[in-house]
Amino acid sequence: MKTLFLIRHAKSSWANPDQSDFDRPLNERGRRDAPVMAQRLLEKNYNIDQILYSSSVRTTETMQVFRSILGLDNKKCIPFRELYHASAYQLKETISQINENCNGVVLIGHNPGITEFANTLTNVRTDNMPTCAIFAVQSIIVSWTEFENAKKEFLFFDYPKLN
Repeated sequence: MKTLFLIRHAKSSWANPDQSDFDRPLNERGRRDAPVMAQRLLEKNYNIDQILYSSSVRTTETMQVFRSILGLDNKKCIPFRELYHASAYQLKETISQINENCNGVVLIGHNPGITEFANTLTNVRTDNMPTCAIFAVQSIIVSWTEFENAKKEFLFFDYPKLN
């Protein structure tokens, strides 16, 4: 059984208009929301083996909060430059390359690709994954190479303003 947790990065700062999009850090709300959402995920008691994330500053900062609260070793957190503004197709490709020994995987990325990808997984749809939202699915498969064509069960969709 494989479980995938799609997370959109926490809210980023636009304080410096000259800063590149890739280099934007989290803003105050993002730094407040990320630990709350990581704690909510922790309380659901899923086994998480790995975090894959876009190497942008805001996704890296989001990952660091989740890694710390989930108690994952840094070696289990892998940055991917190609996840920066990745399309749904690119996200599917990344999923298919996950080591089959990993059963619970968090993928932290960006809109619009993360919302588009979430909408391809089950019959549950969202118009937009808000910042720091978590969309989780599970599939009874042995290898992540089977994930794309396998039947997936929707587990939950949570985001900071939901509670």
